[in-house]
Amino acid sequence: MFKNVLIPTDGSALSRKAITAGVALAKELGAAVTAYHGLEVFQPYVFGDGTVVDTATMSAFEERAREQAQKYIDEVEKACKKAGVPFDFIMTKPATPYEGIIAAARKKKCDCIFIASHGRGELASLILGSVTQKVLAHSKIPVLVYR
Repeated sequence: MFKNVLIPTDGSALSRKAITAGVALAKELGAAVTAYHGLEVFQPYVFGDGTVVDTATMSAFEERAREQAQKYIDEVEKACKKAGVPFDFIMTKPATPYEGIIAAARKKKCDCIFIASHGRGELASLILGSVTQKVLAHSKIPVLVYR
């Protein structure tokens, strides 16, 4: 059915549960897994007096974010190795998380997105926004939601 399953991860507890379930599904289907993490784009911060955060500080923030992202990706790789599932990954700096997930699936030729959902109510999703809801609304490939 599916040959390459994209599993986005943000390092949350629910995301970790989705990794386990997504890898199990991929193993059952004989599919590969592609892990994805979208790095947050750091905007130069301007203090009230017009002082801008220096580039060295911005670079340090970005390096720490990349190191943390790699840890999240490594969790997926470890689960795939344990299950004997082929593994690949992609990290990007998307404009928005949902756009990054969809673009990663397209770039890596995934035919399914296996994504966690926090299961917030309609009001909370409306106020906070829901990455999962936006992926569901905009994806051209099947999306499996894990709760």
